[in-house]
Amino acid sequence: MRSPHRTDDPSHRTGEGATGLVRFSDLPPGVLRDIALVWLADAVVGVSFGAIAVGGGLPVWVPVLMSLLVYAGSAQFSAVGVLTAGGGPVAAAATGLLLNSRTAAFSLALADDLGRSWTARLIGAHLVTDETAAFVLAQEGRRQRKAAFWISGAGLFVAWNLSVLAGALAGSALGDTDRFGLDAAFPAVLLALVLPALRGDSAARRASAAGAVVAVLAAPLLPAGVPVLLALLGLLAARRGPRRPRLSRTTSSRSAS
Repeated sequence: MRSPHRTDDPSHRTGEGATGLVRFSDLPPGVLRDIALVWLADAVVGVSFGAIAVGGGLPVWVPVLMSLLVYAGSAQFSAVGVLTAGGGPVAAAATGLLLNSRTAAFSLALADDLGRSWTARLIGAHLVTDETAAFVLAQEGRRQRKAAFWISGAGLFVAWNLSVLAGALAGSALGDTDRFGLDAAFPAVLLALVLPALRGDSAARRASAAGAVVAVLAAPLLPAGVPVLLALLGLLAARRGPRRPRLSRTTSSRSAS
C-alpha cells in the first residue's frame, strides 16, 4: 500500500536540484552585471592577445585555434611569448601547462556544479577559469552556483574567441598594445571579484597576503608562471587560526544584549 506521506527527492525539497536548464533568473541580483563586465574585460584582453600573437610573426590561425582548443588566457600569453622569442612548440606547451595547472584545484572545487552527466562535465571542464571559479564560489545555493558557472563560462568562451579573432585579423595595425594598458584590465577585474571575500573572511585575507608575498619574492628568481603556482602555499596560512567571518551590526547588537 502506498503511503499517503509522499517522500520527495531531496533536490525538490531544497529547490536546488542539480538538473534542469540554467536560467538568468537563477542568478542573484547584480551578478549578471558583474559577469557582463568580466566579459567586456576578457574581450579587451583577447583583442590584445590576438594582435600580439600575429604581430610577433605567428599566422592568424595559431592564436585562433589555440583559443578554441586551449582556452586559457595566461597560459596562451606565456606560450605565445615562448614562440615569438624563438622557442619550440614543446617548450611553449610545457610553459602553458605549468601555468595552467592551477585550474586543477578549481576543477575539484567546482565539480558538483557542472552537472551530473559526463557530457556536462567534459564541456564544463573546458570552461573552468579563474573568473568562473570566482563567480561560482561567491554563490551560496546549488542552483545559483550552477547558473553562475554556465552563464559566465559560456559567455567568456564566446567573448574570448571572438575578440582573439578580431585582434588577430587586425594584426599589427593596432601597433604596440602595451601603450593601451590592456594588460592591467584583467588583474583589475579579478581583484574586484575577490575583494568581497577578503573583507568578510580573515582566513582568506591571511592566505591571499601570504600568497602575494611568496609570488613577489619568487618573481625575480623563477620563470614566468612558477611564482603563481608557489603562491598556492599561501593556503597554508588559512589553516592557522580560526576563521572569523565579519558579523553584521544586527548580529553584534543581539550578541551584546
